[in-house]
Amino acid sequence: MPRDSAAISPAGLARIEAMAAAARRRRRLQAALPWLIILGALAFWEVGVRAFAIPPFILPAPTAIAESMIRWWQPLLDNSAQTLMTTLVGFGAAIVFGLFLGVLIGSSTLLYHGLYPLLIGFNSIPKVAVVPILVIWFGIGTVPAIITAFLISFFPIVVNVATGIATVEPELRDVLRALGARGRDIIFKVGLPRAMPYFFASLKVAITVAFVGSIISETVAANKGIGHLMILASSRFDVPLVFSGLIVTAIMGIAMYVISAAIEQRVTGWATRGTTEQQQVATGV
Repeated sequence: MPRDSAAISPAGLARIEAMAAAARRRRRLQAALPWLIILGALAFWEVGVRAFAIPPFILPAPTAIAESMIRWWQPLLDNSAQTLMTTLVGFGAAIVFGLFLGVLIGSSTLLYHGLYPLLIGFNSIPKVAVVPILVIWFGIGTVPAIITAFLISFFPIVVNVATGIATVEPELRDVLRALGARGRDIIFKVGLPRAMPYFFASLKVAITVAFVGSIISETVAANKGIGHLMILASSRFDVPLVFSGLIVTAIMGIAMYVISAAIEQRVTGWATRGTTEQQQVATGV
């Protein structure tokens, strides 16, 4: 219904404009808040290290870490590329396998009750305990890191996809069957689209833990990667370089999270359309 500004009183129009201005300020604050918190944390860290004269081999200051990153930028770049490659390969395999298994479990009650305890039990096993077995099977190198990233990241995908499909209302299933829909049609045309918000929510969790899997494997059995570099640095008590590896890993994780969130917004924006429209109506924009 179009709004007629002439029919609104000056006080009401001023109130709407004030609400719109407040909404714009809130959006700007939300965009700047993460950077302000990061800068504040770094400043607090720097001041605390200098005030208490903490030795660099115990806790280096952010400036010392930055100097180490500049000094060792080439090894950091080479090893981070290796870690990113192994993580993405393992994460990609987890997406394919997790999506497939999640559809199977969510669409079948028998598979749900049969496989779910096994998945929970396997996910409860510390992945660092699996790495030595992978080294025996595949040797030291890239393959154990890829498999570890896969093992640690596929479980959230399976659980969320299965939940999205399994929670389709029974009444909706009955109506679709009455209209002639087959079980496969219900899964792929209703259940799978319904599971997409769950799926993308799991991707944002899985991509971060996939880096954990790669780093774990690289610290135990690898000749290249951020985890391997951190182990070498710690053996030389080069703690600033160890923190540099942690920061590089965090940056890669944040970048992959942002990419996943952007894809989620493009693919499943319909899932939050009602919330967005309500916010726009409430703020008058």
